[in-house]
Amino acid sequence: MGSMFRSEEVALVQLFLPTSAAYTCVSQLGELGLVEFRDLNASVSAFQRRFVGDVRRCEELEKTFMFLQEEVRRAGLVLPPPEGRLLAPPPRDLLRIQEETDRLAQELRDVRGNQQSLRAQLHQLQLHSAVLGQGHSLPLAATHADGLSERSPLLQPPGGPHQDLRVNFVAGAVEPPKAAALERLLWRACRGFLIASFRETEQQLEDPVTGEPVTWMTFLISYWGERIGQKIHKITDCFHCHVFPFVEQEEGRLTTLQQLRQQSQELQEVLGETERFLTQVLGRVQRLLPPWQVQIRKMKAVYLALNQCSVSATHKCLIAEGWCATRDLPTLQQVLQDSSSEAGVSAVVHRIPCRDMPPTLIRTNRFTASFQGIVDAYGVGRYQEVNPAPYTIITFPFLFAVMFGDVGHGLLMFLFALAMVLAENQPAVKTAQNEIWQTFFSGRYLLLLMGLFSIYTGFIYNECFSRATTIFSSGWSVAAMATQSDWSDTFLAEHPLLTLDPNVTGVFLGPYPFGIDPVWSLAVNHLSFLNSFKMKMSVILGVTHMTFGVVLGVFNHIHFGQWHRLLLETLPELVFLLGLFGYLVFLVIYKWLCISAASAASAPSILIHFINMFLFSRSPTNRLLFPGQEVVQSVLVVLALAMVPVLLLGTPLFLHWQHRRRSRRPTGRQPDEDKSRILDSSDTSVAGWGSDEEKAGCPGNSEEAEFVLSEVLMHQAIHTIEFCLGCISNTASYLRLWALSLAHAQLSEVLWAMVMRGGLRMGREWGVAPVVLVPVFAAFVVLTVAILLVMEGLSAFLHALRLHWVEFQNKFYSGSGYKLSPFTFTAEEE
Repeated sequence: MGSMFRSEEVALVQLFLPTSAAYTCVSQLGELGLVEFRDLNASVSAFQRRFVGDVRRCEELEKTFMFLQEEVRRAGLVLPPPEGRLLAPPPRDLLRIQEETDRLAQELRDVRGNQQSLRAQLHQLQLHSAVLGQGHSLPLAATHADGLSERSPLLQPPGGPHQDLRVNFVAGAVEPPKAAALERLLWRACRGFLIASFRETEQQLEDPVTGEPVTWMTFLISYWGERIGQKIHKITDCFHCHVFPFVEQEEGRLTTLQQLRQQSQELQEVLGETERFLTQVLGRVQRLLPPWQVQIRKMKAVYLALNQCSVSATHKCLIAEGWCATRDLPTLQQVLQDSSSEAGVSAVVHRIPCRDMPPTLIRTNRFTASFQGIVDAYGVGRYQEVNPAPYTIITFPFLFAVMFGDVGHGLLMFLFALAMVLAENQPAVKTAQNEIWQTFFSGRYLLLLMGLFSIYTGFIYNECFSRATTIFSSGWSVAAMATQSDWSDTFLAEHPLLTLDPNVTGVFLGPYPFGIDPVWSLAVNHLSFLNSFKMKMSVILGVTHMTFGVVLGVFNHIHFGQWHRLLLETLPELVFLLGLFGYLVFLVIYKWLCISAASAASAPSILIHFINMFLFSRSPTNRLLFPGQEVVQSVLVVLALAMVPVLLLGTPLFLHWQHRRRSRRPTGRQPDEDKSRILDSSDTSVAGWGSDEEKAGCPGNSEEAEFVLSEVLMHQAIHTIEFCLGCISNTASYLRLWALSLAHAQLSEVLWAMVMRGGLRMGREWGVAPVVLVPVFAAFVVLTVAILLVMEGLSAFLHALRLHWVEFQNKFYSGSGYKLSPFTFTAEEE
């Protein structure tokens, strides 16, 4: 946790890896995740690198793995997760894995092909049996080709055209959706010179491709004439019908049907043996494929990392560069020595100077990961910049709770998060695929603190599902007011609203020990009282939060050695912010402490005083809070306005003077100074990456870079305008704490009045309270969770997020860095 407040020190290291041990060294680094490799072959095409052949072999294996995995999924099986920790296999094992994989894939292809062929043959036999056994009756016209009709002549001339005609048959099966169209087309094309019979199969047959049960339509067509037969065969081919030979004699059909059933039985036995062998092959795939997938992914990652290395002039070692945390350097050296011990030559690692900004490394755990994620979503911090995450752990849940303060709602959120925290080690919880659940689970500790702080602020607001609770005795006494006032029965009948005067002795006994007095929940001016309290509280919290952000910028300036910014930026910012809005907070607290109940009627207005402060005027009807207030206000406004030119011109003029002083130095001393600055790693790690204004003034890293004063002035002007106007807009933005808190309380009140209060009233009137309250309470629970917890919680979360990103972090946090992404096998193992 020592690196949580600021990113760890990261060094650029150079690795000399013996060629024979390079693969082993990089694979061990991937297991530990210590180094982020830099690409030393950026100008070389991916197809011209040293290990491109090995990468292609791994990719070909991955394609074969995809085929095997698809076959396993097609069979309705699931690949088990690999057992234990698998290391990257040595390169000599790649050929063995490839041979076994190809053999398994070929066996699967052969068995699958045989299975499909057998299924297709069985399907044809079953269809043929269904056609013969369907019981199509032979039409009468089939027995007498010269049958009479109404229009046929009674006497046929001898040797007529129909003397030698013979009735033929076409039998087959077609898909039911095509049967109607087939029948229509046959009738129209053959002009009625046929008789067709269509029937559905009694039993569904298994489709050889999909395996699903399908109903078929069998048909029997009788026709006469050779040309009619040709048309029928063409039409059935177009409809992809299955046509089978049809025997006219009943005995022949029965014999054929018996033969077909016997062949089907034999074919089913062969198919069963084939499927049993397929199951054995798939079992081997299930056992071997998961570890192979992990190993080949690791091997491919190793070769991709080796492709980023350059080859030495003697071709005896590979040279790699990468970023590594300084605290991990001894571990890195030990790992390289152990991995290269068998090669006879030890791998070497040493630090090298670099002027590029190093990546940011902040180690997190289960608790801090969600808070660090909130900060990184705004932008990854610059190297060794102050990290807002430790402070966000407290400020984010607290600002959320200010807008969401309710004991009951906070308790529900706390219990939900606590259940996730207690079950976080269960595999079923961690491996759930639902995206919404994964979002909640990843932020379980954030939700835990949000619920806990909401309970705290709920006690301060004295609200539990919008109802006030009496934990301590009230500080107001109605009995004392009634005793010392003329509250007769007539007075009470004429005045439904009674006023408690705190100036009357014994009426106000003292402040409530913790939070809002429950008696305020009965007052008609309850909303006005809470509005005043929450609005002033929002301003106080906002100014404090922004001031804390400016103060955190001091640690950035000190760490990066930018001492001039303490005087030329931080001090003017604090004077401007505290001189105006800090004074407003002072007026609020002073009025709370110094104005008593006796003088409350003539209490001055803080808002009018604050407006008069900028106008340099005075309102006769608004008395002063303290002597000399006008002088103090005038001095503060003048000081705040005087800080604007200092903030605008101070840093650019100082940098311009500093650049001119450096340019006057003798040129003979510059090489030594450059060498000492490059070799001094601590100096480059701290002062080498300044703010954006300094980068704009000195583009590049060379000493001869021209100082551009106009760009520095432009950046500083943007910063000055953003800060000065932001102080006003950001202070007003914190009023969202008041608005969201009021909205949440009113929604809770409306939900209670419209649901629970009505249910309690109906139960009391009807005398069946349990029957009425069960559905009413169920509706109250559903609406509370859906509206007040989910919708209102999401709204308060987004507003708290905006307050941290815009109002707090922009005072000191640039977010212009990039994360350290070490080479690791973590993604390959998942």
